[in-house]
Amino acid sequence: MKKLIYISMVASSLLVADSDMELLQKQMNEQQAVIQKLLGKIEKLEQTSTQKDAPKKALVQEKKDTREYKHYSNRTKTFGQAAYLPDISVVGDMSYVSRDRKDGELQHLEVPGVAHGLLASHNHDGDSHSPYNAKNGFNLNYAELGLSKSVDPFFSFNSIFHFSESGVEIEELYFTTTALGYNTRVKGGKFNSDFGYLNSKHHHAWNFADMPLVYESFLGMHGINEKGLQLQWTAPTSNYLMFGLEALQGENEQMFGNSEIHLEDMNTTALGGIDPAPAKKAPSLFIGYIKSSFDIGDTTVLGGVSYAKGSSRIDHTGDEEGPHAFSGDSELYGIDLKVKHYFDSYSSLEWQSEILSRKMEGTQYALNTAGDALVSPSMTKKQSGLYSELLYAPNKSWRMGARIDSIFKNDVIANGVNQDKPDNLNKYSAMVEYYTSEFARLRLQYNHNKALYNEDGQRNDINSIILQANFAIGAHGAHSF
Repeated sequence: MKKLIYISMVASSLLVADSDMELLQKQMNEQQAVIQKLLGKIEKLEQTSTQKDAPKKALVQEKKDTREYKHYSNRTKTFGQAAYLPDISVVGDMSYVSRDRKDGELQHLEVPGVAHGLLASHNHDGDSHSPYNAKNGFNLNYAELGLSKSVDPFFSFNSIFHFSESGVEIEELYFTTTALGYNTRVKGGKFNSDFGYLNSKHHHAWNFADMPLVYESFLGMHGINEKGLQLQWTAPTSNYLMFGLEALQGENEQMFGNSEIHLEDMNTTALGGIDPAPAKKAPSLFIGYIKSSFDIGDTTVLGGVSYAKGSSRIDHTGDEEGPHAFSGDSELYGIDLKVKHYFDSYSSLEWQSEILSRKMEGTQYALNTAGDALVSPSMTKKQSGLYSELLYAPNKSWRMGARIDSIFKNDVIANGVNQDKPDNLNKYSAMVEYYTSEFARLRLQYNHNKALYNEDGQRNDINSIILQANFAIGAHGAHSF
């Protein structure tokens, strides 16, 4: 308004001749007075308008505040169910298997001096244990139900329930801190240990349908899956560098344990004065590791070293054939390395390998050859193995790979005498898989297993073809690198 008046005034002044300057000055003074009056009226009108609108604005704000309060109040009354429901996912895995051995034959095969029951269903302590892809023909391996959610600004909570034909178990159930600061995180409950690389991964995140030979032989099909506490600290460096410590209950079925062993369960009364192996105080398994990662152009390198130490109570006294038990202490060392090169967003080449080495020292309990007396020689096992995988993905729909497994050291010493167990126990695998989407995968795999022996010490080579189908629905988070 002011600008318009001034512009009008200046424009009119330009029309006046120089000889009329005196008259022009008089007119300008008159216009100046009129402008001042107009500005006064404008200011008064603006003040009046503000005073009239104030009650209306206050009423509008009050209504808005009331609506917001009612909305918040209603959410509080109904507990905001949509906001508090956990993320839910279901993963299902099934397979068709064809082997050149009958299922009954597989139950009697073992990795000598290391483990048995790796391929077929077997009974242990009255319970039936079935590995994945256990039978010729069709297998319903498992269904996995996952529930997860942020509890509040300080904790998240995750649970995974494992359903199989033999029952239901809590595979993982743990909390994780989210606000400790100082790059520190604590996890507590039951969880997969971060020992090595593969141990923390679930079956559907493996690159092959079965667990590597050295992992399953040393730690069993569940790996190190324990109740306990985990502390991790990530260093404030340009490249990823993480340190971790874990204190776990120590109940691994294949290598660690702390329960008392009842030797009378070995179906003999001739204990020969041998006392039962006592229980160890829990927690009895302690783990530490260092992991690091860095990038070189389009290539990512991830590596780590891990160490585990704990008591061992391996109780197979209830086995129908060859009952035995082991009591002592064990150490497990691990080195892992993964290198992945990206050609583009969907095409990549990756190499993944781990070496595991263990030492077990203690007492082995078993029946003598006649089966009428118990013997208990001192026992030391020094065993090492590895797996190495090479995988190529030409696009987002296809992937193919090959894996070699080997237990290359198998020293079993009883009462100072080497038992000359076979080593260079190898297994070879190849697979190709097709993804219809990130939630559905079909995999065809071939295995040639040269690591299994029968009770007579004869090697049994086994060829297997596995057609695997894996599906996921629901809010399933991305897998770690």
